[in-house]
Amino acid sequence: MNITLEQAEKIITVAKEKSVAIHTKMNISVVDAGANLLAFARMDGAWLGSADISLKKAKTARFFDMNTGAIGELSQPGGPLYNIEHSNEGLISFPGGVPIKNQSGEIIGAIGVSGSSVENDHAVAEAGASAI
Repeated sequence: MNITLEQAEKIITVAKEKSVAIHTKMNISVVDAGANLLAFARMDGAWLGSADISLKKAKTARFFDMNTGAIGELSQPGGPLYNIEHSNEGLISFPGGVPIKNQSGEIIGAIGVSGSSVENDHAVAEAGASAI
């Protein structure tokens, strides 16, 4: 299974709505099952540097099929994934990347969000991921 463009656009819409509701300006990336960029939105006034971070969060979530915050916990010094962020041409190991699942529970893509605190990034990513 793979995410469709229509689903990705809906995810971005819901993520933007959540971002507005919590008064943030986000960069939002959605990747397909192969971790290829499918859809992207940069809200007016969102940080330029966060565009790349949002894509890397989405890719990281898809590469390892887990929230990027969980990878961050495992990649601390002494942890089983220590230094993993240096693999795959750079990963992001803090919150804001979330796998996207279909109704059968299969991972079909991922969302990455960046532009605020990691707590806000994760909240917006979760909202987007739950849109389908």
